[in-house]
Amino acid sequence: MLKVNDVIEKIGLDIRVSGDMHKHVTGCYISDLLSDVMAHSKDGELWITLQTHPNIVAVAVIKGLSCIVITNGRFPEPDTVKKAESENITILTTPKTTFETAGLLYNLLRSE
Repeated sequence: MLKVNDVIEKIGLDIRVSGDMHKHVTGCYISDLLSDVMAHSKDGELWITLQTHPNIVAVAVIKGLSCIVITNGRFPEPDTVKKAESENITILTTPKTTFETAGLLYNLLRSE
């Protein structure tokens, strides 16, 4: 089973906050609507989003997500970084689009 650090290495993501890099990645959830993520994501999933504000960390903690991936060359806000560090949540970034990132992750999870 893939871990966060495996995904980082194989997809080429940039680490903005090193949380628990050994969490298992059970799947992926993609949404920019926090209420949607709260209602439908599952424990262990990697979350792909464009959101950069501190509330993404709270959602990741509550839902037990493996990490947060911010796409399209965006970066977490300074308060988001502080909150993620205090909650041990990994935040990753990529210049790739959400579509590209999801495709790479899909192929990676399928090959495991």
